[in-house]
Amino acid sequence: MIFIIKRIVIAIITMFLVSVFCFLVFSVIRGDPASLMAGTEASSEQLEALREEMGLNRNIFIRYIDWLFNFLSGNQLHSYRYRGESVSLLIKQRLPVSFSLALLSILFILLISIPLSLLTVGRKGSFVDYTVNFFTAAGISAPGFFMGLLFIWIFGFTFKLFVPGLYIDLKENFLAFLGCLFFPALAIAIPNSAVMVKFLRGSLFMELNSDYVRTAKSKGADSLYILRRHVFKNSVIPAITVFGMIIADVFSGSIIIENVFSVPGIGRLLITAISSRDYPLIQALMVYIAFIVVIANTLADITILIIDPRIKLSNMEIQ
Repeated sequence: MIFIIKRIVIAIITMFLVSVFCFLVFSVIRGDPASLMAGTEASSEQLEALREEMGLNRNIFIRYIDWLFNFLSGNQLHSYRYRGESVSLLIKQRLPVSFSLALLSILFILLISIPLSLLTVGRKGSFVDYTVNFFTAAGISAPGFFMGLLFIWIFGFTFKLFVPGLYIDLKENFLAFLGCLFFPALAIAIPNSAVMVKFLRGSLFMELNSDYVRTAKSKGADSLYILRRHVFKNSVIPAITVFGMIIADVFSGSIIIENVFSVPGIGRLLITAISSRDYPLIQALMVYIAFIVVIANTLADITILIIDPRIKLSNMEIQ
């Protein structure tokens, strides 16, 4: 319990420091937010009034406290690019799309990585083992955006399985919505699945060579029973840490994939905000993505402790 509380406190401190860093970075960037929002035809009096209204003339510490309060409460942060529209509203509109894409990607990662890893058990040096090795090497080497472009070319333009750039909203047709996210989710999942297979497969082989496995076999225990009852559970523990990083990568890596497939999610919104120098929107999105990374890694550490309470806290802290 102490370890869980300690990890939560560290996560809160980390997220606070991330928010400070994001605010300070965009506060010292050259350029006048009031000029970006008012346009080139605004007079100096109008610009000064807008700076006062936006709080740009106040102390930077006071501005940070106001910004943090508004960010946490979801109020009074307005976009420059979208003519003063609420930042929280813009994120809420696109969050279900990115969240659905991430969940589908994580599902694909589990459906691909676990069976492939178990398929190589007891088959080291076989054709199956070499095939899985080739998949992991190719998957790790191929970036997500390349996989996305490859899917568009093969499955979009060649086999006509989907229309590139077409997006159907969740409220219109749920199945069509999932169909629009299928190939983007697969493009995110394949490289991450390759990483997961590599770690889980190595962990399985290490556990299979352990003394307790040889002892269990000498006592007549069935290999499948040993794998299901002991080996897989022990192999999953180190892979959970990797899986936590993969979950964080899924949320951050979807930025490029959403733009490749024209999916109107958080990632596409971030690229639009960057191209138009929409600092309030960029700040909020960067903090959101950083929070996802911190929360995913914290949950991974807590999950390891719950699965195997015998793990010493000192060992987990080193990891």
